[in-house]
Amino acid sequence: MKYTVIIEEAEDGYGAYAPDLPGCVATAKTRAEVLEQIKGAIEFHLEGLKADGEPVPHPHCEITEIEVDAA
Repeated sequence: MKYTVIIEEAEDGYGAYAPDLPGCVATAKTRAEVLEQIKGAIEFHLEGLKADGEPVPHPHCEITEIEVDAA
């Protein structure tokens, strides 16, 4: 499965979260590290859901860009 991941740059690194998986987040110093961390967090999150007998949410988030006049 492929989940949408939002990456945000902060003053001291990066944060990432998966909107389809509430509470599934990661932080790291670099963009590459946060991508690695969020992948692991998603896998861990899904393993926990399965272990608890909970359904695994199917990805439903979609990304698009909207251009606006910022004048």
